[in-house]
Amino acid sequence: MSSVRYNIQITQEKIRAEKHKLAQGHLSIPKLVAVSKQQPDNKVDESILAGQRVFGENRVQEAKQRWHARKVKYPDLELHLIGPLQTNKVADAVELFDFIEVVDRVKLAKILAVEMRRQNRHLPCFVQVNTGEEPQKAGVMPSEVDEFIHFCQQDCSLDIVGLMCIPPADEEPAMHFALLREMAKRNNLSELSMGMSSDFETAIAFGSTSVRVGSAIFGAREKQK
Repeated sequence: MSSVRYNIQITQEKIRAEKHKLAQGHLSIPKLVAVSKQQPDNKVDESILAGQRVFGENRVQEAKQRWHARKVKYPDLELHLIGPLQTNKVADAVELFDFIEVVDRVKLAKILAVEMRRQNRHLPCFVQVNTGEEPQKAGVMPSEVDEFIHFCQQDCSLDIVGLMCIPPADEEPAMHFALLREMAKRNNLSELSMGMSSDFETAIAFGSTSVRVGSAIFGAREKQK
């Protein structure tokens, strides 16, 4: 068994075990989004052969090069954009991806709405929340989330299905997951994209429906040249 196949199996077992621990085995198992950004193609192909079908990418251009042909070969692949989206990349993002997890500002919401209508691809979206209010990080501030969700839904007619966050690296993630869960609940959103390799089990305990796991599956990312 390849290391990638083994890692996927172990990660899935941990996800199921956490749900069972919460006595929620009757509920749907959180989706495993394999974060393939900057990973070598051979590892990505190993994961596909192992049955993994949901992937997350940070950069539109890198994703186009990697996934265009693979999505033709494997039509059941599901691709999530999980990195910041520049407005000049919106057309390519709408064409390629199946979920946009990084809606975080008014200008982007407006352009996404126009492009989705143009392409007739009305993709499910997540609002990215900057739960730690970090100035260097993308995301809507917690105090502005309710108003922004309403704007996206009512003014832009975007299909906002949930919220996404990346907690500060130096803080306990649980309080950020709890905050995101509360914001989703009061806005009647059912999806929570939270939890990465180091904390996805904690995220599941706080209601995550989608975990983004990279290094625990593929190993450390290769350094960019």
